[in-house]
Amino acid sequence: MNRRIVSIVMTAATGALLSGACATSKTVDQKIAEAQSRSDKKIDSVETQVESLQQGQKSLQDHQAATDVKVDQLSREASDALKRAQEAGVLAKGKVVFEQTFSEDRIRFKSGSYELSSTARTALDDFGAKLKALNEQYFVEIQGHTDDVGGSRYNDNLGQQRADAVRRYLGRQQHIALNRMSTISYGDTLPVGKNKTKAGRAQNRRVVVVVLE
Repeated sequence: MNRRIVSIVMTAATGALLSGACATSKTVDQKIAEAQSRSDKKIDSVETQVESLQQGQKSLQDHQAATDVKVDQLSREASDALKRAQEAGVLAKGKVVFEQTFSEDRIRFKSGSYELSSTARTALDDFGAKLKALNEQYFVEIQGHTDDVGGSRYNDNLGQQRADAVRRYLGRQQHIALNRMSTISYGDTLPVGKNKTKAGRAQNRRVVVVVLE
């Protein structure tokens, strides 16, 4: 009888141990699976971050390439303005935002005069609004150009007076800070049309405004 009881107790204990072992094994397997799942998620996250960084680097390289192309395609006026502004240390980013040319159809000057017409003032009002809409810090170079009628010294002075007239108007009427604008005259040295024709001379009598940041 005692032997039977002992046998029953031992059998029950063995069953409990085996049951506990099974339960422990299941728990271990579950923990291993959970750890593996977390590890897989971390690996996926790292791979996603790596892909994102690679895409960002490619985008930056593409942007740089596009910027290099744009620099190569800048006009002589814009390239000169960018170089002067960089040498003066007035730029935050060192790039051309946009360039706008006001030829005689928009900014008209009478012969030998630098007084702005009503058409010119309207054009400059539009330009001033465009300029003030920029969120970044900007710097403006205003360039005066003439045809070749008259001597080189005369045209150089005339180009400077016309550029100064534009700067003065933008400062007074559009409240653009004067320390954000500079002027220079090219006189008759950089024609875009043939000075032998009336139409060509009209093209050469122009003001170019380069906006940089």
